[in-house]
Amino acid sequence: MRIEFAPSRRSTVGAEWELALVERRTGELASVAEQILTEVAEPGAEEHPKIKQELLLNTVEIITGVCDTVGEVADDLAESLDLVRKVTDPLGVEVFCAGTHPFATWYQQKVTNKERYAKLIERTQWWGRQMLIYGVHVHVGIEHREKALPILDGLLNYAPHLQALSASSPWWGGEETGYASNRALMFQQLPTAGLPFQFDKWSEFESYVDDMFVTGVIDDLTEIRWDIRPSPRLGTVEQRVCDGVPTLEEVTAIAALTQCLVEDLSTRLDNGEEIPTMPPWHVQENKWRAARYGMDAIVILNAAGDEQLVTESIVDLLNRLEPTARRLGCQNELAGIETILTYGASYQRQRAVAREHNGSLKAVVASLIAEMREGIAKDEGVSSR
Repeated sequence: MRIEFAPSRRSTVGAEWELALVERRTGELASVAEQILTEVAEPGAEEHPKIKQELLLNTVEIITGVCDTVGEVADDLAESLDLVRKVTDPLGVEVFCAGTHPFATWYQQKVTNKERYAKLIERTQWWGRQMLIYGVHVHVGIEHREKALPILDGLLNYAPHLQALSASSPWWGGEETGYASNRALMFQQLPTAGLPFQFDKWSEFESYVDDMFVTGVIDDLTEIRWDIRPSPRLGTVEQRVCDGVPTLEEVTAIAALTQCLVEDLSTRLDNGEEIPTMPPWHVQENKWRAARYGMDAIVILNAAGDEQLVTESIVDLLNRLEPTARRLGCQNELAGIETILTYGASYQRQRAVAREHNGSLKAVVASLIAEMREGIAKDEGVSSR
């Protein structure tokens, strides 16, 4: 099988933000996505070009166009979010985002009535029905197909950093899981989800995809749902590691970090460098550590097995990427990573709210709703522990 890669303008960027719909009064999930999508659809069109349906009726996804800067990503997402709110506000429905809803139960949620979703549920059954999860995806443009797989492999070195920064799913069905990101381990139960294989050549990736088609594992290339994957139709590498995060500042910080990492790796390839990689067992262990411990994870840095606290490694990474951020014009957005380091990732802030409200998960949902509207409550001095 030959897979064409449509080259993109280098380091252009786009984002996808999955949003949960909840009843304002109770904090319970609200299955009103179809009504929202109908009302925001443009005249004469079946759907809005940037507000999309998802697997469950309690979810809408907003996506950006192709942007030159992360600042444009922020503006694009904010515009779509405002449009969604014009429909949800009169309905008494709020919007929030986290890797999981703290207390909702998966078996009460309604699946969108579309053939592709019905097929997914039919095949995956119990695990598929449990996909009550939300994420943030970031696309970054690549100008040449031969860069796609080396950049993918290079990004795997930083997957635990992205996972820790975005971790926001400590509860599942009202129970404390002990994980910073329960979503990360839930999602990888689906066929073709989880960590990507590491291929040396594009032809090896093509052979893998051909095998998936021949054996009936997939019917479309997009059904390969890896944490990081090439997107040949768009000419991008897509970073899908992250839990859903509740604030636009965090989304754009994650987008800026991803854009900077891809541009840095691309530049190194231009300079003839070989991108360092780690063996799959190190990559797998890093994913588990970041999902379990979040910002307290000790991550493996390289094939030699050197280790470092993830927050310290993130600080080193920000310092190294500063010139790249200046060149891309995303210094301000990248500074949002420092905000996360200072005030805690979402799972830490959620746990702090629960402690302050005698374990109330409704208070946690209320805090997530407030953060979506107002940003991280920096004046409250939320502990990052």
